[in-house]
Amino acid sequence: MTCRFDLAHYRELLGAARAGGYRFATFEREPRAGDLLLRHDVDLSLEAALRVAELEAQEGAQATYFLMTESVFYNLASAAGRSAIARLRELDHRVGLHAVHPRAILDERFDPVVAWHNPDPGYMTAAVEGAANVMEPRFFSPETYRSDSNGRWRHGCPHADLAAGRFAWLQLLTHPEIWAYPGETMGETMLAMLDAERARRLEQLAADRIDLS
Repeated sequence: MTCRFDLAHYRELLGAARAGGYRFATFEREPRAGDLLLRHDVDLSLEAALRVAELEAQEGAQATYFLMTESVFYNLASAAGRSAIARLRELDHRVGLHAVHPRAILDERFDPVVAWHNPDPGYMTAAVEGAANVMEPRFFSPETYRSDSNGRWRHGCPHADLAAGRFAWLQLLTHPEIWAYPGETMGETMLAMLDAERARRLEQLAADRIDLS
């Protein structure tokens, strides 16, 4: 395995989890031995989230996607946003709120589960009224949590430990845009995402009858 941040290796991670005997779980209950809680914080790209979601469905995996209502990168109230939520539901994934503190306003689009965006330690693990907080103690400990934030595994890629069943249970946080777009560094990956975004925006301009000649 190359441990690259790409969809091929993400598929290998899911395979490693199966080899290690893990079952896919959500935040509807406290973790049990053998649970793998797949969590995706969708910071930047609904398109990337859907690519990962489709791959997971092919592999029989279930995940929770945390979507933002205050994103400057996408709009859940748009046709694309509504379609993305509907497709995630069709694929049997959960949809949580990726909230900006202190606002955690849940509506009918979301399951009662919250992940804070860029949280500070002062509130990161605190209980949220009416919802589960994915970083509260029942869901989080350093031994049972791995994250790919900014394209880095702080404790190394977890595929080998998953395959060997070394985690009692695991919350695995990934950000879809890191996996869906190519690049050897986070900067290269973000530029690739922006290139794809430019092409999509041109299509949207044409659909809105904007003269691009």
